[in-house]
Amino acid sequence: MSNAVAAELAGISDGVLDALRERLACTIRLRGNQLTIEGDDEHVSQARAILDELVELVEGGHEIGPGTVDTVIGALDQAEDIRDIFEDVVWRHRGKKIAPKTVMQKRYVDAIRGSTVTFAIGPAGTGKTYLAIALAVAALSERQVGRVILTRPAVEAGERLGFLPGDLLAKVDPYMRPLFDALYDMIDPEKLSAYMERGTIEVAPLAFMRGRTLNDSFIILDEAQNTSPEQMQMFLTRLGFGSKVVVTGDVTQIDLPREQASGLIHVQDILGGVDAISFVRFTHQDVVRHKLVQRIVEAYKQHADETGSHRRR
Repeated sequence: MSNAVAAELAGISDGVLDALRERLACTIRLRGNQLTIEGDDEHVSQARAILDELVELVEGGHEIGPGTVDTVIGALDQAEDIRDIFEDVVWRHRGKKIAPKTVMQKRYVDAIRGSTVTFAIGPAGTGKTYLAIALAVAALSERQVGRVILTRPAVEAGERLGFLPGDLLAKVDPYMRPLFDALYDMIDPEKLSAYMERGTIEVAPLAFMRGRTLNDSFIILDEAQNTSPEQMQMFLTRLGFGSKVVVTGDVTQIDLPREQASGLIHVQDILGGVDAISFVRFTHQDVVRHKLVQRIVEAYKQHADETGSHRRR
């Protein structure tokens, strides 16, 4: 490999090569611009294919890290072109590029672009909300929609809004904080404030959607596992002309009373075969946070499988 590529790999080699060693049971050494792989033929061949992809990404100017190894392995396993994933930049802000990081994230982005309504179901850390907000901001910037609306049902980890102190804004703020955090990652604060003052970007509890028809809008319902079936139906029927809807949630993190049915579980049986509606299902393998988060998600899933404690309503 070239000296420049070797230098790039060397700069981040500890994490990347450790990730390769962990997943492929090979001995991998980088000395100067010489990289050697030792192990059985099958693992060496796999490692070679992955390293070839990593080198091409580096040569193409892409930043890589330990998580890139998982993305490359997933792409190779599913016969996907890794460049199609990394080069699909959804939004740029202050030199930061937001793009899919896994094969499933790429399919999610494509589903949102191609469908009127997209449901994203899966564990925390899979980028469901973040990517949807990036696509919404991009659609607003490109004048594909006139406004962006972000909403959540008013149930949060067992704490209802009525028990939070202060007026409506003070109550909504901590509960909507993750949505604001994502917006601040993508839009300058002054511009975001102007958008919100004009109503171009609206962040509000789900109850504020009742009775409205939302035209020319990109609408995101987050934490949808905490909707009732009636709330889900109410929300989906707000859809107006020229609008796009994304619904995100994790059916393993339902904060509703045990006897209350979840609208996100319920809706899958009702709308699964409807045209222009897509369902994208993420797994623990798509978690793009700290590696330990992926292991925690998988451990909880395994426990639920073993004990039969899945929520079925």
